[in-house]
Amino acid sequence: MSFTHSKIFIACAIASTLFISACSKSENENKTGTLTASAPATGEASTLTERNAQHRLIQTLTEHFKTAGLQAQIENVKPTEVPNLFWVELKGLPALYATADGKYIFQGDVIRLGDKKLFDVSEPLQAETNKALLGELNPKDLIVYKAKGKTKHIVYIFTDVSCPYCHKLHEQIDEMNAKGIEVRYIAWPRGEEFIPTMESVWCSKDRQTAFNQAISGEELPPASCKNPVLSQYELGIKMGVNGTPAIYTQDGVYLGGYLSANELSNRLNN
Repeated sequence: MSFTHSKIFIACAIASTLFISACSKSENENKTGTLTASAPATGEASTLTERNAQHRLIQTLTEHFKTAGLQAQIENVKPTEVPNLFWVELKGLPALYATADGKYIFQGDVIRLGDKKLFDVSEPLQAETNKALLGELNPKDLIVYKAKGKTKHIVYIFTDVSCPYCHKLHEQIDEMNAKGIEVRYIAWPRGEEFIPTMESVWCSKDRQTAFNQAISGEELPPASCKNPVLSQYELGIKMGVNGTPAIYTQDGVYLGGYLSANELSNRLNN
């Protein structure tokens, strides 16, 4: 398994037919809703048109992927607020944008201008997907640092014990918990060489203690067991993670990389 963290996986994919193994590494609420084949007809021509456009796009992209030797499976297609631009979710891979005719695909940020703050049009679409994916996680497969007193917020953080900023963030875990924030760590080794240590942590009887030791630089004894490290890494790829730490709310909103306890609390409360 290759651990390539670039969000621009398309160029790599074109160079190889092994698309997955080589690179696996609102204004209008109706516009961001999923259109599916089973969606009931409303009698509105625009809805029917959008549904037909979705089906045509899926067929066209599937054919183009096959022609290019790309083994990418489309899971979902959603219209964006940008005319003739769709958000395409792929199995096991980050989402991408596609033009309505299926001729062009790209990854990156599409920013809406005109307001005081810039707005990434993919945010609500990606957050919706992230929320569902995070909701499928079993807390028993994570490392959970519970809030002290009443739990006000829950955050999910993709982490790696080799990451300096993960270490810096972890130094503030007690302060985060004191502010009513429950932290749930998800394994995301930044390279193949870091997998054994993360597996040692996740295979330990006391993951918290093992994580505390490993992120402080202590060497853990090798361990092997059935563990979720690789599946959690793949989850991060699906959500677009390309570095650690990566902090998400329960609603799937990406808050950023390293944040101090105060910054995190302010972001969550506001």
